[in-house]
Amino acid sequence: MNLRFGIKTAPHYTTYEEMLRVWLEADTIPVFEHAWVFDHFMPLGMNIAGPCLEGWTLLAAFAAQTRRLRVGVMVTGNTYRHPAVLAKMGATVDIISHGRMDFGIGAAWNEMEHEAYGIPFYPPGERIRRLAEACEIIRRMWTETTADFDGRYYQLKNAYCEPKPIQKPYPPFVIGGSGEKSTLRVVAQYANIWNFAGGPVENFRQKSEILDSHCVAIGRDPTKIERSVQFMFTPNDLGELRDTLRSFIKAGATHLIFNLRAPYPEGIVRRLAEEVAEPLHAEFD
Repeated sequence: MNLRFGIKTAPHYTTYEEMLRVWLEADTIPVFEHAWVFDHFMPLGMNIAGPCLEGWTLLAAFAAQTRRLRVGVMVTGNTYRHPAVLAKMGATVDIISHGRMDFGIGAAWNEMEHEAYGIPFYPPGERIRRLAEACEIIRRMWTETTADFDGRYYQLKNAYCEPKPIQKPYPPFVIGGSGEKSTLRVVAQYANIWNFAGGPVENFRQKSEILDSHCVAIGRDPTKIERSVQFMFTPNDLGELRDTLRSFIKAGATHLIFNLRAPYPEGIVRRLAEEVAEPLHAEFD
């Protein structure tokens, strides 16, 4: 199994400098291959008045200061930006990173955030249909000289995206969500990596099997889509974390993300490498 470990620093209740310290440490540890921020405008948690940095501008800064890690937003809320604008942002970050961006996107879910910022919060079915159109638009803008699109929700006419991303044919799509009928169908069509929305390993295994069936239905090889999971943990329970990861790996997860919570203990990335990622890498690879 080709296990790929990463870290995630949610940019709330912390500072730019503290997150950068963690990313630069991870950039020096070979077992970590990718790093992520989230896409929210207010903190997730009880204190919504706390600090929260914007994910894409933060990602551009981290992309410029790292050298090896793949970088991404886990995952972008499609409703927050027009997909043509998002395509331009993604292409720019891929260029800044010299071709190290993974493009994370999902349908968006935070109703309170939409209401606070005056962003329309569409019904679930419409959000997923908008996600599908957005994926098609972004893929076209990254691969075609000019993109035209006449969809139900979005329209483009002679839309240029120059310069194109460095990665060819385009940066990998990482799509988050677990809706069985619609979301996983979008994943089957567009994703290179599927990010499981969260829950017990039995739920992950069931959703993964449903994703396989959607792939078969459209003639796509299910093994071409990596299975991604995020893991919350406390530094005192790394043995338990290792056991949890082992169960997901046995169920088919290969793209594994440690979701770090601020304040970040000194040396936590090195500890995760030595006590969790490296032993599992040796065990399964």
